[in-house]
Formats: sequence, structure tokens, C-alpha cells
Amino acid sequence: MNIYISGRGAFAVQVAEALQEDGHRILGAASPGLRKGHTDDSQPMSWDRLRSWSFPRSIPWTEAAELRANHIPDKVDIIVAAHSHAFIGRRTRARAGMAAIGYHPSLLPLHRGRDAIRWTIRDGDKVTGGTVYHLTERTDGGPIAAQEHILVPPGSTPESLWREHLAPLGVHLLLRVVNDLANDRRIEVEQDEELATWEPAMDTAPLFKPELIALSGTVSSNGSKWALIDR
Repeated sequence: MNIYISGRGAFAVQVAEALQEDGHRILGAASPGLRKGHTDDSQPMSWDRLRSWSFPRSIPWTEAAELRANHIPDKVDIIVAAHSHAFIGRRTRARAGMAAIGYHPSLLPLHRGRDAIRWTIRDGDKVTGGTVYHLTERTDGGPIAAQEHILVPPGSTPESLWREHLAPLGVHLLLRVVNDLANDRRIEVEQDEELATWEPAMDTAPLFKPELIALSGTVSSNGSKWALIDR
């Protein structure tokens, strides 16, 4: 398969290398220009790891906060989002001949949102997992292509849970789905919206999510009962 990868950090590199080792070809990559906390683009040591990995391999790289259709070269079969915060819209996804997929470190539809792992730890979940899903206009809401659960080890931190368990699981699941697609096996299981939860990023202001409005005992000015669920 011809792959375009959008991501960042060590996880994106691990995914890219696993795909190459399995015989797939990386046609291009997109990531932030610099690692978090760095400001000097002239210093290669400050580059995002996917950028640093792409450069010596002559893989075309794009700095992209929002991945656009013109960034995707011809003959791409699959767009893979690997720890990508770049928006991948409908026209961009259409540039992939077969699919556009991403990995989310939760058992979707649970814990949608950027800080899924931190909320998993905060909520004291005993079970979590990873999900590869087809990218759509709905954030973390596309059909599921592969999913596996793990038990959360006692004493886990967000960092240890990601590094030791959920990142390796993500590499495994993304590789499985790419190989499924290469063998004409396409899995799409719709997410159950009645089970969906959305948690805002912990380091940004809460998002207004109208779909999280639910009935409660709070009375509004017009006499109707309502409340905002803010998780």
C-alpha cells in the first residue's frame, strides 16, 4: 500500500517504520515543524521526530496544522493519522484511494477528545484500550475498523499507560487495518452514539458541545428543566 502519514512524535515514527517493515511505502508525511517548547527551526534537533525521520529518507514532508488535499500526492491508497491533531477534511480524505484511518487511545465511543488517556486515569477506569477508526467529519466518531481492550495496571500515569501499553497497541492495530485493506478486507462498525462520551482537553477552556445537553433537575428561566453536562 502507498501511505501518507500525518502525525507527530515517536508514535508517528514507530507507525511509519512498522508500515515500511511490512512492505508498505510512505509517499509523504505531515507534522508540526518543531517539537513542543522549541522555537528555532534552523536547528534539526528541534524538529518534530516525524520530520527528522523523513528528511534523510527523502520522504516529502509538510508542516500542516490543517492537512489539505494539495498536500496529498497522487497514488496514495491510505491516509494514516498517527497522533495527529491536524484536521483532515473531506476533500483531503478523498485523495486516498482506499481509506483514511486514525488511532484513538480509548475504547471508542468512550473518551472522545484529545485527552482521552488523562481522563481514563482521572476517572479511575480499570479497563481501556485502543481503536482504529475511519476518519469522518465527526471528531473521533467514524466507523470502527479495529479495537482491543487492555486492563489498566495499578499505579499507571497517563505517560506510562501511553508509552508502555496504548502506543504499542496503536502501532499493532494500525498495521492490522492497513494489511486488512491491502487484502480487500474492509471493516466498518458504526459507533453507538448512546454510549459516547466527550471530554474537553484539560489544558484548554471547555468546549460548548450541544449534544451533551441533558435533562436534569435544574430549572431554566422559562420553567423547563435542563443542565449542561461538563466532563
